[in-house]
Amino acid sequence: MRFLTKMTALGVAALAAAPAWAQEAAEAAAEAAPAVPNPGNNAWMMTATILVLLMILPGLALFYGGLTRTKNMLSTMTQVGAVSALAMIIWVIYGYSTAFGPEGNAYFSWGNLFLAQTTPDSTAATFSDEVISEYVFISFQMTFAAITAALVLGGIVERTKFAAVMLFTAIWLTIVYFPIAHMVWAGGGLLFEMGALDFAGGTVVHINAGVSALVAAMIFGKRTGYPKEPMPPHSLTMTMIGTGLLWVGWFGFNAGSELEADGTAGLAMINTFVATASAGLFWMLAEALSGRKGSALGFCSGVIAGLVAVTPAAGNSGPFGALVLGAVAAIVCYFAVAVIKPKLGYDDSLDAFGIHGIGGMIGAIGTGIVYQPMFGGPGDGSTAMGAQVTTQIIAVLVAIVWAAVGTAIAAFIAKIVTGGRVSEEAEREGLDLAEHGERAYNY
Repeated sequence: MRFLTKMTALGVAALAAAPAWAQEAAEAAAEAAPAVPNPGNNAWMMTATILVLLMILPGLALFYGGLTRTKNMLSTMTQVGAVSALAMIIWVIYGYSTAFGPEGNAYFSWGNLFLAQTTPDSTAATFSDEVISEYVFISFQMTFAAITAALVLGGIVERTKFAAVMLFTAIWLTIVYFPIAHMVWAGGGLLFEMGALDFAGGTVVHINAGVSALVAAMIFGKRTGYPKEPMPPHSLTMTMIGTGLLWVGWFGFNAGSELEADGTAGLAMINTFVATASAGLFWMLAEALSGRKGSALGFCSGVIAGLVAVTPAAGNSGPFGALVLGAVAAIVCYFAVAVIKPKLGYDDSLDAFGIHGIGGMIGAIGTGIVYQPMFGGPGDGSTAMGAQVTTQIIAVLVAIVWAAVGTAIAAFIAKIVTGGRVSEEAEREGLDLAEHGERAYNY
């Protein structure tokens, strides 16, 4: 009887322990199994990627095209489209590898040329324990490279040869965009490891593009007749349509940069609403206070300034902080475009530097302030505001210097090889006919 009692007790104990053993075995198997992309996050990131493409074509093409003169409308839109397509091709060949490759140092990476190491089963990490398909991440980042290259054109349209634009873009992406993207967003990157905050591209996209547009504009020279001849936008209707498309697409740009469909993506979404709305109105207010009429062009410019400024702060600020950031950016960018640019006399055709460059600097530095919990930001208070702002300033300075030097190299090479500018006769005729043999309007 004692033997039977002991055996029974052992059996009961074994049965009781079985669920624990099964649980431990299941946990071990789960840890050993490869991470599987969350379908919801994957679907959201595919949508966000298409939204960023919407920003380029037709958004930026219409926005920039409407700001140029009639004779250059088609040329401007063609340059935006062709440069974006070139960026996508280069991204697949070596761009992704240079920015986010498996091997690397503080400045660039390598190891995945032609995406040879990527398969449909490959994954990319998000900011939690989730993953998304690597092809989706590659596509999302590809649209960032494309639109940044296209933004630079705002400084040099209406006088630059199409061949010069294409050669310049290929070199510029290689020595400017890919390294800055790696430094800011890739693990091991110089600014990433310093703790610089750039949620969706204040340094990588906007400071980079704005500074590059200014340097390229100075190297390629002023448009014939600038500033003596009037050069007003030929279609503010087109520009307004482009502005709306850019604002809509920017939700993919900002909220998509969370890489997940979660609460932080929702925060980035509402910030993209309120910062932009604030900036559009404050630009018009700045016009009124300076003795001008609040204009449609001013509203569109303010909208873009707000979008630019909130980009690095999208998931790094509370809604009220984003609202204030948009207002400050609008006022400072207006001053840069309406006062500083005429005094200095540089010909940044479509104010890429005045809005993207200056707005990006305000947003990047301001992120260090609005990130703090005392202003409603999501920070945990572990980093003092002064220390974070200092880091942000360092990131801004690195982006400015790298973009300026790299752009100068790319622009001078393009100028030497292609001549850079069209002839004065072609410029007066318009680049639509001179460069492409077509007209935007047949009347």
